[in-house]
Amino acid sequence: MAVRLFRHAVAGMALAASATAFAQSAAVPATAEVGSLTVDASKPGPVINRDIFGQFAEHLGKGIYGGVWVGKNSKIPNVRGIRSDVVSALRAIKVPVVRWPGGCFADEYHWRDGIGPASRRKVTINTNWAGAVEPNSFGTHEFMDFAEQIGSEAYISINVGSGTVQEAADWIEYMTAVAPSSAAKERAANGRSRPYRVKYLGLGNEMWGCGAPYTGEEYVTKMKVFAHFVHNHNPEQAPPRIDFAAIAKDLMTGKPMDSLPSNPNGMRRIAAGPNSADPSYTEVIMKAWKARSPIYWDIDGISLHQYTWGSMPFNEPSTGFGEKEYATVLMQTQWMDRTLTKHSEIMDRYDPKKHVALVVDEWGVWLKPNEGTEQMHLIQQNSLRDGIAAAMNINIFSRHADRVRMTNIAQMVNVLQSMIMTDGPKMVLTPTYHVYKMYVPFQDATFLPVTFEAGQYRFDTITLPKIDALAARGKDGKVWLALVNLDPNAETEVTANVAGIVAGKAQGDVLTAPGFNTVNTVGAPDAVAPRPFSANAVDGKLVLRLPRHSVTVVRLEP
Repeated sequence: MAVRLFRHAVAGMALAASATAFAQSAAVPATAEVGSLTVDASKPGPVINRDIFGQFAEHLGKGIYGGVWVGKNSKIPNVRGIRSDVVSALRAIKVPVVRWPGGCFADEYHWRDGIGPASRRKVTINTNWAGAVEPNSFGTHEFMDFAEQIGSEAYISINVGSGTVQEAADWIEYMTAVAPSSAAKERAANGRSRPYRVKYLGLGNEMWGCGAPYTGEEYVTKMKVFAHFVHNHNPEQAPPRIDFAAIAKDLMTGKPMDSLPSNPNGMRRIAAGPNSADPSYTEVIMKAWKARSPIYWDIDGISLHQYTWGSMPFNEPSTGFGEKEYATVLMQTQWMDRTLTKHSEIMDRYDPKKHVALVVDEWGVWLKPNEGTEQMHLIQQNSLRDGIAAAMNINIFSRHADRVRMTNIAQMVNVLQSMIMTDGPKMVLTPTYHVYKMYVPFQDATFLPVTFEAGQYRFDTITLPKIDALAARGKDGKVWLALVNLDPNAETEVTANVAGIVAGKAQGDVLTAPGFNTVNTVGAPDAVAPRPFSANAVDGKLVLRLPRHSVTVVRLEP
């Protein structure tokens, strides 16, 4: 286990290196400023895919057992063993997609251990995460039931590391086949006659680390076989029939064949991509994709993993921290932008039409586990600072929405930067959860260019923009603004203007608290919670007064 943890630590050292030299000192005083912000609604950009707000649930610590699954006989209210309070909370944030069963766990997971009568399921050991006993009570049917209860699509990560192509193909056939297939009959005998929908298929996880490890070239050789042989059999997701005559004609005339006709509801294959800013996997995978014949294999995305660690991986406190730690984490959060830019530039060389998405299917603030907990269960508190970091990341993803079309924060319940924390029958919503709920109007909204005077927030040698902003036209037709005030010492006023639109008022919510390190607990579940926010135009100007260390989301009204 120590070896696996070390691998994660090494992966994060590059991110943490520049933060270790910061000396503690008082913050440079910041004064309230008035900055202008202009939205150009006449130049709409790409759609902010709702899957950018995706989640991740791994068999890790209390993420599944106790967090999602309590069992059918539990006194905690549940539906078929799945916690009703957690389901209700997740439905409220309109979770679009959930990645499961891992993570590192996925590449040692064998799906047949988790189907059939619970009393007959194989009990295994979770060698990735503290050697925990894995009863396999929560398997394929339970996860798909959970996804349907919360109204989410499924992102299934298949076992490429220790599994076989046949095992993976059999699993997806089991989930998606229809009668008279034997797989469909077996699934029906286990309680589900209709085929499941599988929107995304993850072709392994961290194949440079816990998933193998492979070089990029080694992974591509193996991945292509999985991409070729693992099929979705659900009639609603089946690809159109191939017109071989048309293909032959194209080949004879020398016309390039970039892709085959596709079903917009079809399953999308996501290759296991790079570790943070390392370009090697991206370069190798995209080069192979460019040279491929789509008749034989194809992918729709490349995954990317990047965490925010603080000054040292796994050792940054999640409670009681000071301004140095606050500024360091937010500084590292900004690094996501340059990472996305770097990988997007590589992908653009091979794929200028942006067929292949960049999928950030693991990201978030990874801190020191809470005292008194099993360290490898990765249970950490979630502060206002972490909610601010989440909002900054969502803004970054949205600015890259032409290439970034799904992300999955790590993780959903009780692990790392979670939405929800449970303690027996009790449940607490985190600041990160509240940010996700506030940002619901941005799901499938149209990005709008926004220019603004960011100002500066400085602490010691760290200089950050005081303000971060995102604008979009929601599906409701309204213009929405998300405004983050990073400054922990002073409020900031922003004068908003939307070209061609007279905005008389702004209404929405603001998330803040007395301290940037404030957390929600069972005893104080609403210490960090949204409260109503409104602003009215004065002399034709709409001025929004943003509290210090806050996230504000508003819609503009006439």
